[in-house]
Amino acid sequence: MRRTRERAAGAAVGAAGVEAPRRLYADPGLPDRIFRSVARGGGGLVLAVMLLVGGFLLYRAWQALSKAGWGFVTTEAWEPDAGNFGIAAVLTGTVLIALVAIAVAVPLAVGSALYISEYAPPRLRRTLVSVVDLMAAVPSVVYGLWGLFFFQSHVLGTARWIATYLGWIPLFTVDGADPTDPLATETVFTSSTFIAGVVVAMMVAPIACSVMREVFSQAPVGEREGAYALGATRWGMIRSVVLPFGKGGMIGGTMLGLGRALGETIAVYLIISPVFVIQPHLLQNGTSSVAALIALRFGEASEFGMSALMAAGLALFLMTLVVNFAASSIVARSRSGTASDS
Repeated sequence: MRRTRERAAGAAVGAAGVEAPRRLYADPGLPDRIFRSVARGGGGLVLAVMLLVGGFLLYRAWQALSKAGWGFVTTEAWEPDAGNFGIAAVLTGTVLIALVAIAVAVPLAVGSALYISEYAPPRLRRTLVSVVDLMAAVPSVVYGLWGLFFFQSHVLGTARWIATYLGWIPLFTVDGADPTDPLATETVFTSSTFIAGVVVAMMVAPIACSVMREVFSQAPVGEREGAYALGATRWGMIRSVVLPFGKGGMIGGTMLGLGRALGETIAVYLIISPVFVIQPHLLQNGTSSVAALIALRFGEASEFGMSALMAAGLALFLMTLVVNFAASSIVARSRSGTASDS
């Protein structure tokens, strides 16, 4: 067969008098075909599981969604057995807790990753990598108990200081707090979005730090040496080489942490005081989240109430998918992980 193709190509060259481009052909072989089939099967299996999860949630939530309609997205109260329920309040609380967590975790993760990959001595670097990986493996209930019994009592003074001097910003306003009264109760600052967000940030930071550290360490050596040869300091090299190269990894680590923050359950459940109204004040007592709502009401829910909880879970599932797809799109357009241009 190959000889027949070569003869046909030669005949075409002789007839036209112009050299025809040679068609390349490579037999992948049995191992390559097996690997390709396994890879495609694994990717298809992941998509199938995702579709099955979404389909199951939609099937179980259809009873509640058909009754609530679009009001499910705009209603704040959660009284499914009375026909008055929606995710406006819990969805707002979920987003605010996740944003606070990301605002605290990302600077911490970037600084830690840069120190480990660029500044730490080799022996200390190995120790720090192990510590960060160990922090990522700590169960969420441990972080929740730490936040409930230790962190919350020690951060109330900070929350009060922020409310006193930055209370003119709507997000930092606290209803019922009197900055001029030194004996005013601090219970208005407990179980807040701020406290829950910082605790979740402690869980998110090690994950984001691990992703960023791996990307920073893969910055091209040639470009590093070129920056030094042009007279750049270490920080100048980091700004001109490492950070631009690691932009995709930074975004990917942030989005991965955001997905974890959106779905965190136990730690948030232990800390917050659930309220089913939109409460945008970060430092004020009372907030809620979708995952904590499901954990709180799952055991006592009626059949219709269970359908409403499944609808809330479906909304969280779709929101997490949107975040992950957006992160994949951004990372795919970045330079991280590609070969050096020089």
